[in-house]
Amino acid sequence: MALCNACSAPLAPNINRCLYCNVRNDVDLHGKHKYSVATQQSERICPHCDTPLQTIKLKMQGDFHIERCKTCFGLFFDLGEIETLLDNSVTNVADINLKLIKSINKDRYQKHHGVKYVKCPCCRILMNRVNFGHRSGVIVDKCSKHGIWVDSGEITHLMEWKKAGGELLNVEQHKQDKQKAKTTRSVKTYQKNNDYFNPSLSEPDLLENISSLIFKLFS
Repeated sequence: MALCNACSAPLAPNINRCLYCNVRNDVDLHGKHKYSVATQQSERICPHCDTPLQTIKLKMQGDFHIERCKTCFGLFFDLGEIETLLDNSVTNVADINLKLIKSINKDRYQKHHGVKYVKCPCCRILMNRVNFGHRSGVIVDKCSKHGIWVDSGEITHLMEWKKAGGELLNVEQHKQDKQKAKTTRSVKTYQKNNDYFNPSLSEPDLLENISSLIFKLFS
């Protein structure tokens, strides 16, 4: 659990304002990444505070710059940069802990926050709300041309999700979905091209018939 930088009181998940001393905290970068401020005011605008974002440089392999709001501590990443940050922050994940993933998402899910669409810091057009990684539980704001905005605390959520094997789970489920779609297309093609197709057959029976037919053709 993160602690307030001012009074050391525990901070609730996904909340950066201390309930005891009312100080805002940089929960995503403070104590996690070494960084320096490269530009105090960039041309990009915070979608919540409507003030210029500052450009910060993270000390990773090579130069890595992102934008941050110094008031609400939200972060703006160019496309592909969140994946780079996560890859450099969380390594050697080999197991999927479903129980922990569910616990992390349940603990950090903000029930009382209403749906709010915000403008892209670059083009100022309303961004789309998407579930990062399809199943991470973190709803980010994405501009298809310029990048992704994450509110304070959401990068920490994504790090915990990846450490618990969330990204591995997403890859495995994607493979299963892809295989299922491929099987469905094969069945539909067979149904369409086979004059002797029996519509009463269930999908498993149909697949068995297809396998049997292939075996007979090549045996």
